[in-house]
Amino acid sequence: MCSGIEARHNGRVYKVIFESTNAAIPVTFADTGESRLIKWGRRKKEAGAGPQGGWARLSTIESGGWTYLQPRRGYGMIDRFMVGRASPGLTGRRLSQWVEVPKGEALECLVVGEGEQERVFIVTTIPPEKYRKLNDKWPVLAKVEVAPSTDPAQGLQDLGVV
Repeated sequence: MCSGIEARHNGRVYKVIFESTNAAIPVTFADTGESRLIKWGRRKKEAGAGPQGGWARLSTIESGGWTYLQPRRGYGMIDRFMVGRASPGLTGRRLSQWVEVPKGEALECLVVGEGEQERVFIVTTIPPEKYRKLNDKWPVLAKVEVAPSTDPAQGLQDLGVV
């Protein structure tokens, strides 16, 4: 699964991991082209729309499991994502790897909720064979032709990510 992302803002690179309470992803909406930074998922005991976690399995979406939340489709406009798992025999250590997002592609995402409760969830599927040792989930990538209407990472400082 994608447990971290790397995005650019004002010529600087920012890395964010899901465990951070301020984790946010720059998202461009598929229907309007509007871009903004949206809080990534929901942690235990955290208010917000959607289930706990930061991911939405494609199979669950296709079977209607997210319909009740009336999600909007968005694209996570990032440069790289991190995949990994706990390292066997090394308590507190992880095996991880950063994966480049091809130019012209972005993460498929679902956005649910409004205002302070708005959250983004990364759509996942089965990973390619060479990454299955690292995890059982892989972000779905989409070709994007929308141009962000504003700098999608504009709110990084406001959220305390920078």
